[in-house]
Amino acid sequence: MFFFSPQFLCVYIYPPLSYVFVCLLFHIFFFFFFFFLILPISNFISSSKTFYHQRNIKLKMAELWLLLIPSFFLICLLLARVIVSKKKKNSRGKLPPGSMGWPYLGETLQLYSQDPSVFFTSKQNRYGEIFKTRILGYPCVMLASPEAAKFVLVTHAHMFRPTYPRSKEKLIGPSALFFHQGDYHSHIRKLVQSSLYPETIRKLIPDIEHIALSSLQSWSNMGIVSTYQEMKKFAFDVGILAIFGHLECSYKEILKHNYNIVEKGYNSFPMSLPGTSYHKALMARNRLKRIVSEIICERREKRVLQTDLLGHLLNFKDEKGRVLTQEQIADNIIGVLFAAQDTTASCLTWILKYLHDDQKLLEAVKTEQRAINEENSRGKKRLTWGQTRNMPLTHKVIAESLRMSSIISFTFREAVVDVEYKGYLIPKGWKVMPLFRNIHHNPKYYSDPEVFDPSRFEVNPKPNTFMPFGSGVHACPGNELAKLQILILLHHLTSSFGWEVKGGEKGIQYSPFPIPQNGLPATFRRHSL
Repeated sequence: MFFFSPQFLCVYIYPPLSYVFVCLLFHIFFFFFFFFLILPISNFISSSKTFYHQRNIKLKMAELWLLLIPSFFLICLLLARVIVSKKKKNSRGKLPPGSMGWPYLGETLQLYSQDPSVFFTSKQNRYGEIFKTRILGYPCVMLASPEAAKFVLVTHAHMFRPTYPRSKEKLIGPSALFFHQGDYHSHIRKLVQSSLYPETIRKLIPDIEHIALSSLQSWSNMGIVSTYQEMKKFAFDVGILAIFGHLECSYKEILKHNYNIVEKGYNSFPMSLPGTSYHKALMARNRLKRIVSEIICERREKRVLQTDLLGHLLNFKDEKGRVLTQEQIADNIIGVLFAAQDTTASCLTWILKYLHDDQKLLEAVKTEQRAINEENSRGKKRLTWGQTRNMPLTHKVIAESLRMSSIISFTFREAVVDVEYKGYLIPKGWKVMPLFRNIHHNPKYYSDPEVFDPSRFEVNPKPNTFMPFGSGVHACPGNELAKLQILILLHHLTSSFGWEVKGGEKGIQYSPFPIPQNGLPATFRRHSL
C-alpha cells in the first residue's frame, strides 16, 4: 500500500496549476532564505566595514526586488489560472453531485472495504441516480437508471468507448473484440454471433448433455466439492466445444492448465517481475497463443469447413478480401474463453443456492424436469431443442437468479467527448459506469427486490430494467449458449441427481464476480433408478 500527500498528488492530477504553485513556493522559499538568513549573515560580517555600508543596503534592496518581482508575477499567474479554470468549468456545465474523496485514491478504500453493492446503493440514496466519484485514480460518473444505461450503451454509444486497464489487454490480447469499436468490432461480433446462433448451438445439445452427465457423475463420486469451481470446469468444457468443436484431449488439458494460470494473474497486482502471479500469467498467455496457433495450422491443413467459432474466424474475408491474422484469431479465442467461463459458473452456483434455500420451488422445478425426463424414456432419449424451449418455470428461475445475483454488476465506458445528460456534464475522458445491479434491485422496477421470486418474470420486465448480459452493441453475444448449457445441466441435475449444501456460511465473496461464500460447498448424489 502506498500513501501520498495531497500536495504530491496534485502535481499529477492538475499539472499546469501545480507547476505554477510549485514555482511560487520555490521563490517564496528562496525569498525567506536570502532575506532572513543570507542577508543578516552578510550584514553581520560587513558591519565593521563602514566603507561598504551604503553598498550593502543597495545590494539588499536589489536582491529583495529580484525575489519579489517573480513572486508577484507568479501569484498573479496563479490567480488568473484559478479564475480561468473556474470559468471554463462553469461554461462547460455542472458536474453531477457526489464526492471525489481523497486526491488520486478517491473513494477506492471505501469501495473495497465493503460490499460494492452497499457502497453504490448508499451513494444512490444520497445523491440520486447520477453521481460522481473517483475510483482507482479515475474520475467516474455512476448511472443507476434504465434511461441512463440506454443512453450510454445504446442511443449514444458512439460517445462512449469500452475501457479496460492495459494490464488486462495484455493478458487477453489487444485484438479481442471487447476492446474495440467501429468496423473491426462489428465484423468480429458478427462472426462470434454467427457461431452461436440458435440454429448452430442446437446441434451442440448432445455434446453438452454428454459433458453435463459426465460432470454430474464425477461430482457424485467426489464428496464435498466447491460448486463454483466445478461449474467453472463444466463451463470451460462447453466453451472449448463451441470454439473448437471436438478437440483432442491433449490440447484441451494444455489449454485448461495455462488458462487457469492466466486467470489467477488476471486479478493480481500487475507487476511483471519473475515469480509474481502477473508475470506467470503473461508467460502462460504466450503459451496459450502458441497452442491456439498450432490448432489453427492443423485446421488449415485439413481444409474442412466447420461451423464452430474457429471455423468462422478462419473463413472470414471482408469486402476488400482481407482475412484475419493468426494473432487476431488467437486474441479473440482467448477473449471468448474468458467470457464463457466465470459468469456462467457464477450463475449456476447461485441457482443451486436459491433452489436449495426454497425446497418448495425446487420440488416444482423437479416436477417440470421429471415430466420431460419421462418423455425421453428416463434419459434413454436425448433432449431436443424444443424441450429446452418448453421449460417455463426453469426459465423464470434462471432469469430471477440473473437479476438477484447481478453477476455483471456494472460495466466500464469512457466519454470520448464532453457529454451532457439531464443537465449534467460528463467530461471527456471520465469513466462512466451504468450500475446494472442497482437497477435490478430498485423497488421502482421490482417489488421486494431482495426476495427471490421467479413469478415476477411471468410478465416481461420494463424496457432496460433487466440487463444481465449488458445492452447495445457490446452486449454478451453468447447469452443463448449460456442459457442452453444451464438448462441442460439443471434438467439432469433435478431429474436424475440431487445436491446438498454443506456449511452454514452466509454472505457473498468476489472472485471477481459475486459468488456464495466459499464457492458453495456441496455434495452431489445420483438417484437410484
